[in-house]
Amino acid sequence: MAGVGLGPLRAMGRQALLLLALCATGARGLYFHIGETEKRCFIEEIPDETMVIGNYRTQMWDKQKEVFLPSTPGLGMHVEVKDPDGKVVLSRQYGSEGRFTFTSHTPGDHQICLHSNSTRMALFAGGKLYREERFRLTSESTNQRVLWWSIAQTVILILTGIWQMRHLKSFFEAKKLV
Repeated sequence: MAGVGLGPLRAMGRQALLLLALCATGARGLYFHIGETEKRCFIEEIPDETMVIGNYRTQMWDKQKEVFLPSTPGLGMHVEVKDPDGKVVLSRQYGSEGRFTFTSHTPGDHQICLHSNSTRMALFAGGKLYREERFRLTSESTNQRVLWWSIAQTVILILTGIWQMRHLKSFFEAKKLV
């Protein structure tokens, strides 16, 4: 998403990323949501020979509880920075929380891109326990209903058998065959 400065971005996904970039012009913060396969890029004008330090934290959003979960193992991000000439200044995988730094050697618009390094398993690890619990409760409920249905069927079959035997006995007695 070229042309987006350091300002709040629209909520887009399940993973939140907090980034604080410190430049020679001062400290500015950026907070935005990013999905598992999404890539967020923004352009920042950086002077020559300026050290940029970015502090970040990635967190998982739990839809059911509507809260951010603590850091999930395996959840992190990939940072890629390109200078105005398109040369890669930084390209590296990071954990769920930490800091990245780079120094600009060319003045101008630098493109900073961030995306999740997680897999679907790591991304949904926070909600996995909730889904497993819900599935277990559903299974137990279904098993309970199946048990009661089979008991009801057995009682109905026994009652039907008793009724048929009494009916046949009275039929044969009426015909004087017994």
